[in-house]
Amino acid sequence: MKKNLEERLRAHPDLYARISQLIGVVENTGGDVVKADEAERRVIEEIRRLGQEALQGWAERRAASVERAAQADAQLQRKEKKDSPGTPASEPSR
Repeated sequence: MKKNLEERLRAHPDLYARISQLIGVVENTGGDVVKADEAERRVIEEIRRLGQEALQGWAERRAASVERAAQADAQLQRKEKKDSPGTPASEPSR
């Protein structure tokens, strides 16, 4: 069964809050937007934030998915950092 938009948004609280704020701008819930250029600026700002948060959420979910897949694949070996800072510098020639 396909989820409706609100159910899907509730699974992403940051996006849900951002879209609620965008609707608040459209509805002028604060009552402080009088001119169209101010409304446009606020809508653009909210959409920009929405895009940033959407991409951040996507990246986090993608990284977690890749991590789970790597942990499930026994043939993959994690690369660990070396304890040694490298080879010691050679002595200057005399």
